[in-house]
Amino acid sequence: MRDKRMSSKDVGALVLFLVVAFLAAGVLGAVQPVTRIPGEVIELTQFGPALGVGLAALLWPDRVRALLTGAAEPPGRAGGGRPALLVATAPLIIVASAAAYAALAGDTRVAGTAAPFALIAWAQLVGACAEEVGWRCFLQPLLRTRFGPLGASVAVGAAWGLWHVPVLAEHPVYAAAFLLAAVSMSVVLGWALEGMGERRLPLAGGFHALINLGMLLFMDEESGAVLPMALFGASCLAAAVVWTWASRPGGAPARIPAVLKDVR
Repeated sequence: MRDKRMSSKDVGALVLFLVVAFLAAGVLGAVQPVTRIPGEVIELTQFGPALGVGLAALLWPDRVRALLTGAAEPPGRAGGGRPALLVATAPLIIVASAAAYAALAGDTRVAGTAAPFALIAWAQLVGACAEEVGWRCFLQPLLRTRFGPLGASVAVGAAWGLWHVPVLAEHPVYAAAFLLAAVSMSVVLGWALEGMGERRLPLAGGFHALINLGMLLFMDEESGAVLPMALFGASCLAAAVVWTWASRPGGAPARIPAVLKDVR
């Protein structure tokens, strides 16, 4: 049975994390032009969540350590084929979005990059991990006991989406599609990372980085265009529905280890 209330320590850690993550992201975003670091390489705002976790760790080191290492997670299945499926889900989302956009708009976008792609890929992974140490490694397990995997994932996704404050100034359909994508990807990650413990960070960071790189190369959402973002949101929602269906008791992940063993 899940706890009905969060402890005062957890509430304090939650509030501190969110306040620091939002404020630090705003400050870092304002500082970025001064650094002359191209946004396609890395967005400094991505380090806001990591700063939030760092400050929480100064006040509640044992609790934060338990969250980050998975010691605070309830017993449950771990591993199986979910890491491979999670990594595969990211390019599938991008392919579905780009293919739908090409079919509807008659345009296939393959963007070049000003900086070396290897540098961008590495920096995107670092930035994604700086975000995910906060969203999926700290906040998700913090809320998971109280709300369960699905409820916690939706809550984390909503906070993650709203944290991208500039998006809210875009066209309402664009903003709604972005929030839908954020919540949907959070649901995918929530199911995929159940019981993963310390493996949460590389898996969540890898998924996040693949999504960011795919959008950079094959989508046109940065221009504020509504259609590509709407298609991206729909693709993320489809992935979330499949993961939620497959993660039910007795669902597909329970059969994944046996299937993969047969393939090998």
